[in-house]
Amino acid sequence: MSIGNGSDICSTLLAIMEKLYSIKDLHALLDAVLLQARQFTHADAGSIYLIENGVLNFSYTHNDTLFGALGSSKYLYTSRTLPIDHHSLAGYVALTGKPLVIDDAYRIPPEMPFSFNRSFDQVSGYRTKSILAVPLITSTTNTVGVMQIINPLDRAGELSSFTPEDQVILSYFAQNAAAAIDRAKLTREIFLRMIKMCELRDPLETGVHATRVGAYAAEIYHRWSLTHGIDGEEIRRTKDLLRIAAMLHDLGKIAIPDLILKKPSGLDNDEFHLMKYHTIHGARLFKNTASDLDVLSAEIALNHHERWDGQGYPGKIDNIFQDQVQLGEGKRGEEIPLAARIVAVADVYDALVSKRVYKAALSEDQTLGYIKDQSGKHFDPQVVDAFLAIYDVIVAIGKKYREEAAPLNPVTALSPHNPA
Repeated sequence: MSIGNGSDICSTLLAIMEKLYSIKDLHALLDAVLLQARQFTHADAGSIYLIENGVLNFSYTHNDTLFGALGSSKYLYTSRTLPIDHHSLAGYVALTGKPLVIDDAYRIPPEMPFSFNRSFDQVSGYRTKSILAVPLITSTTNTVGVMQIINPLDRAGELSSFTPEDQVILSYFAQNAAAAIDRAKLTREIFLRMIKMCELRDPLETGVHATRVGAYAAEIYHRWSLTHGIDGEEIRRTKDLLRIAAMLHDLGKIAIPDLILKKPSGLDNDEFHLMKYHTIHGARLFKNTASDLDVLSAEIALNHHERWDGQGYPGKIDNIFQDQVQLGEGKRGEEIPLAARIVAVADVYDALVSKRVYKAALSEDQTLGYIKDQSGKHFDPQVVDAFLAIYDVIVAIGKKYREEAAPLNPVTALSPHNPA
């Protein structure tokens, strides 16, 4: 891009940063930061590593050649770490705090302390050439990660090289982006602590389960939205909110008695009736209608146990804030908000493939069979289609966010009285 005068670039960056600071979800923020960095430099690809537990954790990636501008990719959920040392490009940048420009990754002089890892290129068939790597350092000199931008393209779409101008603008942008990332990480921690509170009461409601459901929901929505002609900006905005809101789907369980939550066997009819009210308790937590996140969180909490065929709960209720709420006739079809229909698939899938105190994990084949069988019954058929279309991404998410196996109870079937 052409920098122009100082006033123009400052105004542009201020507008961009204002937009970035409005993004709530860390995953969505990394997507926006990487997209903007690539637009600055007309780059085909890029990745971000965040520092976690003293190492660089592969956290986000774009590659227009391989995935398309808005395409989901299982590589987003690859678990890969790098030590912070001189041996890798990202490790070197994180260690030194200085940007690094490589004109040809395959021709790095042997006397350099770092080297380029060709494994991704070998597996994917991609050819990485030019790399611009910059540290993500906050104003308090806290290094939160490294951003690598790959393969700039000229106006004809041919591979080019990064310019000194690219390095200046990207380094300045990275300083501002680092602060937004640091803030988003803190926000994520706050949400995870909310889930941890619920976990103290309900041993089934773990942070990794919530993280998986949030990631599944975001990617299912992504696929659904592409088939329904939703524009890219709307997709990104909704994914930002949906990932967080889906993570909070079961917070209402905190109001359910321990004798029900921690019962290691199936619930009787009266107990299951009380359990159904966790949807209402959860929705009541999000009553700020001025907040898009609260509105979406309330929709999901209230409706994620509704069924496409109308046999779910809590059903149609005029006012969930009244003193004595009576469960209503089940919502059906598109009466159920889209986000809740998506979370229904994500939540049940994760429950089926996970060990819990009252059941063994089903195999992937058994689980897929169940999801397909319930299309048009429990689940929205179009949401199931979107889920199946990105099944490789779903599996990658499950592998990335694993958890310790729960102690196994002899009850091995998913009971309708032990809802996901």
